Order: sequence, then structure tokens, then C-alpha cells
Amino acid sequence: MRAHSMHDNKKNAPNLSELNRQGNAVDTAAVRARSGAVTRFDRWLARTLLRIVGDPPFSIVLWDGQEIIAPNIVPQARVKIDSRSAIYKLMIDPDLHFGDLYSTGRVDIEGGFVAFLESTYIALARRKGHKISRWLSRLLHGRRRTNTLSGSRDNIHHHYDIGNAFYELWLDRPAMQYTCAYFPDPTISLEDAQTAKMHHICRKLRLEPGQTVVEAGCGWGGFAAFMAKHYGVTVKAYNISHAQVAYAQERAAREGLSKRVEYVEDDYRNIQGEYDVFVSIGMLEHAGPENERALGGVVDRALKDKGFGLIHSIGRNKEVMLNTWIEKRIFPGASPPSLRQMMDIFEPWSFSVLDVENLRLHYAKTLEHWLARFEAHVDEIRERYDEAFVRAWRLYLAGSIAGFTTGSMQLFQIVFTRQRNNDLPWSRAHLYEL
Repeated sequence: MRAHSMHDNKKNAPNLSELNRQGNAVDTAAVRARSGAVTRFDRWLARTLLRIVGDPPFSIVLWDGQEIIAPNIVPQARVKIDSRSAIYKLMIDPDLHFGDLYSTGRVDIEGGFVAFLESTYIALARRKGHKISRWLSRLLHGRRRTNTLSGSRDNIHHHYDIGNAFYELWLDRPAMQYTCAYFPDPTISLEDAQTAKMHHICRKLRLEPGQTVVEAGCGWGGFAAFMAKHYGVTVKAYNISHAQVAYAQERAAREGLSKRVEYVEDDYRNIQGEYDVFVSIGMLEHAGPENERALGGVVDRALKDKGFGLIHSIGRNKEVMLNTWIEKRIFPGASPPSLRQMMDIFEPWSFSVLDVENLRLHYAKTLEHWLARFEAHVDEIRERYDEAFVRAWRLYLAGSIAGFTTGSMQLFQIVFTRQRNNDLPWSRAHLYEL
């Protein structure tokens, strides 16, 4: 079942319309001709760019073929830059322009793409001077888009309503889980790992037949259906993506789960009723730090006295704003929180945190599966969208792998309850009972 075709949703592709016009207009030979011969100043700019990045293990290849390498470095990859203007853009605002230039083919990478990004992230983390370019990027672009009730809907539409058929090509089927899987064995399939993730969360929540569950941000509805089908609970799931809610409702009707699962097209801030369990998988990073206390208030009014909750979110080791290109082109409004920021959900309402687990390497493995499936369907995706879309999503997926393998991104699962609840497990044995 495909609720929307990729062709019908091309107009809803990530905010690459301006980028596409730039890319389609680029004549590489003409750009090189306008740039003229490589000058001493161009070579100095390339060497300076390498120093800014932290002398990483790659070289810069200029438009006439000259290769610039940092001292005492054996390059493991080559960054091909097509023009003087591209170097200027990288010097002025690398956080934004590297993604734009790569997407339009004006910058290309020879060598392992993920390995190149990993080495870049590691070099940048060691290079304090890169903070200057991040400060300049924030000055140029302002702060990220905030998640008001209307703003959240626009931000989610930007990423999730580009066509269910696009995501069907590379997510697990049939659950369509666009969140970190759980690999008790790293060799298992993506489908088995996503099923293991759902069981892992259900065991953490100690779900029992007859309980009521509210889910904030339900994606395509796979987890809500899984809880109802395998654990005998009744679920009310909220989501503001129209395409995802329609997909989930059709699936629930087809599987005979409509009486056990209700999908509501509404914002999590409008959750009503009381429940035994509150769960949110992959929504918090979209809510933004300005809404974390409000989310805690939603949980406080929704959770029964002996209820349990779990929040699963991409996070950071410390508070850092999302990369400008990702926020502008792929995930507007997103802001992965640190654990300290996440405590704004729990502390004002005196919730007790029971368990914190970090699954960042599981997310890297999940993304490796997604990228491989994406590449397996790349011709179809290119035909339905365009080359700039393909390259942008390749960068997003590969860059996310590098973010988790290098530790700049984390994946937190936090279990909590009310402070007066003493009905608690004495060990973690229940987490691993099959």
C-alpha cells in the first residue's frame, strides 16, 4: 500500500527548490572557466581551509587538478572543488555551504564517504577554531526555526510529507520504523532489529494486557499497532503528519486493529485523558528545548499515579545547536538535547528517572542499513526527484552514521515514573526475557 506516490509529493521534497535551481543551472566547465587559472591566493585559501578543519586526512583538489595536502598528512580521501566561488563559500559558511555544494555537485568526494565524514568530525572536534565558523554561521542565519503549534506542523510537513513511497523504499517493512533499531546481535536484519527494539521498549514499560497507552509522535503507526497486537494494550497515538496518520489508519483498519489503536492527527501538546503508560519514540528531538518543560506538563496530566513513561530521543553529550545545513535543508526546527536538557521534562514535575540507556552504536548500524537500501533504489529516487535530492539525502544519511560512530550524536532511552510509585522491578532481568 502506498498512500502517496513519490511523483505526487515531489513538490513537498525537502527545502531544496532554490538549491535545485542552482544545481540545474551549474555548468561545471563554465564555472571553471570563469574561475580562471588557479592562483597563489587560491592555494592559500585551500591550505587555510584545511587548517580550519584541523588538518584532516584528506586533500583538496582544485579545479585545474592541483592537489593541496596539509603537512605530514597521508590523504585517505580527496575533496574536489570546482571553482573559486565554491572555496569562498566554504570559507565563509562551511556549516551550510558544504552540504549545498555537495548536493549540487560543485564539491565531490573521492574515497569512502562515511570515512571521510568521520575523519572530518574528529578533526573538527579537536579544532577549537572551528567555533568561529559556527558563530559566523549563526550570525548569518539566525537561530533555528522554533516549534510553535503552527511552526511544528510546517517543520514536520517539510520532512515527513514528501511521500510515504519514498520511505517505503528503505525503511523496514511493514512497521516503517524511522527511529533507531536495537541489535542484540549486530548481524540480524533491519526488520528483526526493529522488532527487537519494539519488544525492548515494551519490556522496559512492563506492558500488560488491558493497559492504556498514549504515544506522542507515532510516525507511520507501526509501534502503536505492535503494542496493541502483541501486548494487548489500547493505544491512542498522536502525530501532526497527515500522510503518516493516513497511512497508519489504513493499516490499522486492514489488520483489524482500529478498535484497539486510535491515531489522532494533532499536536502532542493537545493530548487529553489519563493513561497507564506514556511513550515517545523519536519525537523529542523535533520538539525543541523551549518545549521540554511543556512536554513534562503534558506527561504530568496524562500519566496515572502508578504509570510508567519512556522517552527515546537522539541527543548530545552537551548542548550544541544542530548543523545549519541539516536544520535548513533536512530537519527544520530539530534540536537533539543533552541529558541535562532532557531533565527539564522530569525535574519540574518530580518524576523519578529509573533507567537511562545509550544506543548510539545501534543507531549507526540502523543508518548503515538505511543507506544501503537507499543506494539500492537510487535510480528510482533520482527519477522521481532529482540528482540534488539524491545527493542531499546521501549526505544526510552518511553524515548521521558518522555522527553516531564518532560520538557527536547519542541515542537516549529514559524510563521514568512518579516519585511515589514503589511498584518497581528489583532488577533488569525483565528486559532480556524473550
